[in-house]
Amino acid sequence: MAAPTQLTVEIASAAARLIVEEGMEYGPAKRKAAKLVAKKGLGASELPGNDLIEDEVRAYISIFCAETQPGELAALRAVALRWMERLAEFDPHLTGAVWNGTATRLNDVWINLFCDDPKSAEILLIDKGVDYDVGSTVGFRGEPVDVLTLADRSPELGDRVLVHLVVYDRDDLRGALKPDARGRAERGNTQAVRALMEPSE
Repeated sequence: MAAPTQLTVEIASAAARLIVEEGMEYGPAKRKAAKLVAKKGLGASELPGNDLIEDEVRAYISIFCAETQPGELAALRAVALRWMERLAEFDPHLTGAVWNGTATRLNDVWINLFCDDPKSAEILLIDKGVDYDVGSTVGFRGEPVDVLTLADRSPELGDRVLVHLVVYDRDDLRGALKPDARGRAERGNTQAVRALMEPSE
């Protein structure tokens, strides 16, 4: 694989700054960074991939957020785990920045749910008296899927955290567990999240 161009690296670096400082998701941050860095139209080959952006995010955090980020990440994972335990019947899997360890207090929590009936998660939230909004996002296969968004307060952060529950069919779980290009899991179940939160030896 060819080494990224200087322009590609600059876009990835600018995207990383937006992701960390503004809590943007990768796609919007990449597009905004490309407009900020490039003075003319870009070819698709010049846009950075998510792996390069993630590397830049980790580098940015290590330089500018090394003291605060670990505690903020732990607080977000605690929120995630709380909702994963509440929604255990839907095989919840944490994904995104809170899963891969690059989240700061500005990031939202993204949890994938795998349901026999796509409305069952919504019914459970209604039964528990949870306020939520319904939206959609692009699923694993490019199809639209429902997103149930709620807010939960983090005592550690002293602030509200948005939790996005992405609703998939139960049969989608097997495909969701395939590793990414670097051989890493893109999401983890409740047990895996608990293991991330255990203090290292």
